[in-house]
Amino acid sequence: MAMRPGKVGVAVPGAEADVLDEDGKSAPPGVGGRLVLKRPFPHMLRTVWGDPARYERDWLTIPGCYVTGDVAMKDKDGYIAVLGRYDDVLNVAGHRIGTAEVESALVSHPAVAEAAAIGVPDALKGETIKVFVQVRSDHVPSDALAAALIEHVRRELGPIATPSSLEFVASLPKTRSGKILRRFLKAKEAGVDAGDVSTMEG
Repeated sequence: MAMRPGKVGVAVPGAEADVLDEDGKSAPPGVGGRLVLKRPFPHMLRTVWGDPARYERDWLTIPGCYVTGDVAMKDKDGYIAVLGRYDDVLNVAGHRIGTAEVESALVSHPAVAEAAAIGVPDALKGETIKVFVQVRSDHVPSDALAAALIEHVRRELGPIATPSSLEFVASLPKTRSGKILRRFLKAKEAGVDAGDVSTMEG
């Protein structure tokens, strides 16, 4: 398992990692995919406490590999960079875009206090990006501001990361520890049950 010194840390001895595409094949350099461990090694847990079925599922998703739940990318030298959690990475027309990248671009605008990004299923692109924005107290939501924020993301990240829609909100759903519940936003957008939200603040 090769990792770029000074960026991600030293590889765990005995670990054999790879980045695989959706077909379970090794992804070429510069293409994002699922980070997997190809065989057990001494430092790995034998199960997940209280949820052995989850551990088993993580080994069966791609036969012979342990799916870590991360999205990563290899460079031409074989070094691996972790891009984020699989659930926090959007797939827009084959491009992997981290929700954190979009959110960081938004909050770099002086009008934005907080932001969240989710993927919305799209027949053509796979997913499009929808963002939820809480503005600062000295700004007022408007169509003009929404257009300016979308253009701001385009300038910061490029056309492929441009949100297809933006919704202003009074606040964002969070856990009591302050983590944004994108799962709740996605479920609400799709009109389905959000599942267990017992950790949600308020």
